[in-house]
Amino acid sequence: MRYAIVIEKAEGNYSAYVPDLPGCVATGATVAEAETSIREAIAFHLDGMREDGTPIPPASSHVEYVEVAA
Repeated sequence: MRYAIVIEKAEGNYSAYVPDLPGCVATGATVAEAETSIREAIAFHLDGMREDGTPIPPASSHVEYVEVAA
């Protein structure tokens, strides 16, 4: 399955979350570390959902970039 992730710059690190998996979050010192951490968090989150018998939500978020005059 392919989920959209969002990585944001925080004060001293980067935070990541998955819009389609509420509560699935991770952090990292760099963007690459945050991406690695969120991949692991997704796997852990989905394993927990399976163990609990919770339906796995389909990936439904759509990500686009828009250009605007700054």
